[in-house]
Amino acid sequence: MEIRKAQRHELNILEKLARAIWPSTYSDIISAAQIEFMLSWMYAEQTLQSQFDEGHEFYILSEQNSDLGFLALEWISSATDRKQQTLKINKLYILSQQQNKGFGKALIQKAIQRASETNVSEIILQVNKANKAKDFYAHLGFQIKEEAIFDIGHGFVMDDYIMRRSLWGWKSEFDAKGRAFTRCTFLHKNSS
Repeated sequence: MEIRKAQRHELNILEKLARAIWPSTYSDIISAAQIEFMLSWMYAEQTLQSQFDEGHEFYILSEQNSDLGFLALEWISSATDRKQQTLKINKLYILSQQQNKGFGKALIQKAIQRASETNVSEIILQVNKANKAKDFYAHLGFQIKEEAIFDIGHGFVMDDYIMRRSLWGWKSEFDAKGRAFTRCTFLHKNSS
C-alpha cells in the first residue's frame, strides 16, 4: 500500500475514483440526480484546482499500481483565534470492493499524522447521517459533534453529522483489532 500526495496533474484521478465510488455508496441514500449534481460540483477540475491552490492537500491511496481511494484535507482557522486551526477531512473514499481491508484506517492515520505535523488539536469531518461510514469513523475515535442540514441548491440538501476527534494531549493508537483508543501523554521539551 502506498499513500502519495497528489500533484496538480493528478487531481483528475480523484474525479475518476469518485465517479466509480459514489453510485454504490449513495444510491440508497440520495437520488441519482443529486449524485450527479454533487459530483459535477465537488469534483470539477476547476473546483479541485482552486482547492489545491488554497492549500488543501490531496492524497491518493494505491496498491500494486492501482489507485483505490483518496483523502482531501483542509485547514480551517478559528473565527476567534486565527492561530488555532482545525483539520477537516473533506473527502475520504475507498472503492467499495476494496473496503474493509485497512485502507480507510490508513487514510485516517495519514490525516492524524498531518494534524500532528501542523500542530492541530482537532480533526472534523462531515458524513451523511445514513452513510454506514459514520460507524467506521466512530470506531476510529470520532464522535458526533452536531447535526447539520446544508442547502446545496437545485432542491438538494446534505443531511450530515459533523464528527470530531480531539488530538490535543492524547496519543492516538490502535489495538490489535484496529479499534482506536487514546492514551494521555505529556510532551516535555528537553531542557538541556
